Amino acid sequence: MQLNFVPNLYMHYMEFIFKLEELEQVANLVWKKNKQQKVWAFFAPMGVGKTTFIHTLCEKTLHVQDNISSPTFAIINEYESTIAGTILHMDWYRLKNEDEAINAGVEDALNSGNICLVEWPEKAEGLLPKNTFKVYIEALDEHTRRIFTKDTIDVSL
Repeated sequence: MQLNFVPNLYMHYMEFIFKLEELEQVANLVWKKNKQQKVWAFFAPMGVGKTTFIHTLCEKTLHVQDNISSPTFAIINEYESTIAGTILHMDWYRLKNEDEAINAGVEDALNSGNICLVEWPEKAEGLLPKNTFKVYIEALDEHTRRIFTKDTIDVSL
């Protein structure tokens, strides 16, 4: 596994290149370095591993006991974590626009103060808070993934 993490007082860049069997370790590291972030937006093509990463993060790192599944039809699933409290897992794939997202309760969820994990955020990206933690995932080959951030974000307290 290749790890790159460049922190300073206000901003950070993150990159992990890993085999799928290392996913739990990567989820733990990503949480440890970014747990102060309330809204996480996952950008990736279909089938690259957004839901798998979120499932691993919730089950293995955050100790969610609920059934963890992609909320493709429900839009929002709610889980309880002994580590992070209430987690709202959102899948915006079926949303047509921001108005439809607002009608589905997405805006209220994003402003709830709970951890929000968003798949397909590009469907209503204008609703994401300014300090959203944007995570990108890409497949390097059948068994290797790269998870990274593109931009630095303010992580000051």
